[in-house]
Amino acid sequence: MKKYGLHGNLKAQNGLGKELAAILLQASALVSTAKGCHLYLVSTDKQNPDTIWITEVWDSKEDHDSSLQLDGVGALISQAMPLLAGKPEKGLELEVLGGIPA
Repeated sequence: MKKYGLHGNLKAQNGLGKELAAILLQASALVSTAKGCHLYLVSTDKQNPDTIWITEVWDSKEDHDSSLQLDGVGALISQAMPLLAGKPEKGLELEVLGGIPA
């Protein structure tokens, strides 16, 4: 049961973490019904609330990439970009082997 996973973080400008997290939670609602989506988890760093962590599990990289074309996703990306404190770093690509939920 191999799945495609992503894990990474986005750093918001000082004081904008809640706003960035809200946008990412909207994104999670959009992709929740996308083909192959099993998990889109948005979390804050307890030590730095302006760092938002995103963990995703998909059937395949192709399903993940296709989700970026869903209606509304591009608009959310456009809203999030000005809130970032610098260019987003590449997250970790993972091969998900199993666990709960899967």
